[in-house]
Amino acid sequence: MLTFARLNRALCAVALGALLSLLAGVLYGHQMPSIGPTSAEITPPRPNYPFPDGQGYVYSAEWHMITAGTGLVKMETTGGERKVIASAESQGAVNVIFPVHDRFEAHFDPRTFCSVSISKHSEEGSRKRETSIHFDYAHKKSVLDEKNLKTGEAKHMENDMPGCATDVITGFYYLQSLPLQVGARYEFPISDGKTTVVRANVEKREQIKVPAGTFTAVLVTAEATSGPLQSKGKVWVWYSDDANHTPVQMRAKLGWGTLLFRLQRIEK
Repeated sequence: MLTFARLNRALCAVALGALLSLLAGVLYGHQMPSIGPTSAEITPPRPNYPFPDGQGYVYSAEWHMITAGTGLVKMETTGGERKVIASAESQGAVNVIFPVHDRFEAHFDPRTFCSVSISKHSEEGSRKRETSIHFDYAHKKSVLDEKNLKTGEAKHMENDMPGCATDVITGFYYLQSLPLQVGARYEFPISDGKTTVVRANVEKREQIKVPAGTFTAVLVTAEATSGPLQSKGKVWVWYSDDANHTPVQMRAKLGWGTLLFRLQRIEK
């Protein structure tokens, strides 16, 4: 019998599967309509911006005081591009009820912060998929190819996109690169095959205590401005109020509950 406690843990594991998107500091739906030209733009990094190369941020994913698993986000150099790797792993009882093993890799141009490509391997319960997305800026198209690893079913999709966009994981670092002065507002396009505009507001300074330590942080809120999750979902991200802008805590409010991600440690 599926008890209430077991149901809670299963839902928590489903939440962990969403970690790869939520760590980006944005909320959007996979069924969002594609957008055309927009005034929202990606701002290139300032000259000599110190990318956090080689640093891995390790987070716990919590729901109703239950730890569902862990997530890792890390940036590396690869040729003339930067590569961002993210993973989510369920643990304990959650792993037995609803195992989650997700891996996400994104490449972007460090001169512009425009995303180049995304690849995803997702295993969530009985669902197993491989997805690749290429951003064709010359033709302003995103090209998605996805394969269901259980059934062999394949999907190909092309959508309109602006001349530069970030993705769900690189967007996490894009916000980190901005000045983040209290009172500032940013709007930028983000894509995972389909594109929407995200609005981020720098709200205030707060003291935040997480397993990695105690930080003076600036609170940034982010939400989609179009699509089915417009006004229905929101993310709070606390970045350290220093030159590093380390993302130390994230909270995401969805229709069925609130998720909390806390920085456990930084791996180098």
